[in-house]
Amino acid sequence: MARRTKEDAEVTRNRLLDAALEVFHAKGVGGASLADVAQAASLTRGAIYWHFKDKADLFDAMMMRATLPFEQAWSTEQMRAEKSGCALQAILGVLHMVLRSVGTDEATRRAFDIAIFKVEYVGEMLAVRERRLLGIERFTSLMEGELLLAAHQANVEMPLSVTSAARGMHAVFDGVLQTWLLHGTIPFDLETEGMAAVRVYLKGLGFGC
Repeated sequence: MARRTKEDAEVTRNRLLDAALEVFHAKGVGGASLADVAQAASLTRGAIYWHFKDKADLFDAMMMRATLPFEQAWSTEQMRAEKSGCALQAILGVLHMVLRSVGTDEATRRAFDIAIFKVEYVGEMLAVRERRLLGIERFTSLMEGELLLAAHQANVEMPLSVTSAARGMHAVFDGVLQTWLLHGTIPFDLETEGMAAVRVYLKGLGFGC
């Protein structure tokens, strides 16, 4: 019975996250209420408060569900890179996976669209701003480690500090992603142009890829 109750709770939680994705995308996070999310999930507001303390917590959980596969992929790619002796493999592998997922999976695309364009960082959503900044810092930190290792492996002296190089990588990658999402239609192939931009940037740092 306890196991079944736990499974039921997980099903309810995922229904709420699915509903949040739908409602936040349609109305924006600021324009959506928890009552809207509950109605979309055919549940009560009480069900939301059982799983999430507020709208910011619900939003955060929705984004964590969308980005968890990328966190796991990063660890996998790092292990592969260690075996192959090519740190660039981890960088290119994960970034390619993100672009492919956003470009082909509707739920992932919506989650990124919401996070980038449909959140106002005011009131209770200020906490989301802090979490997003932490996410960028984590990306930069992971990128620093991989770029430093890649430079050592390839005997490359980058023209920027590793921190600046990692921030630049984020700017290039995020810029292509935002441009693609902003159009709302398919203006160009996200995978092809995104990875081309990443590779050109890496060449500018001195890597022959």
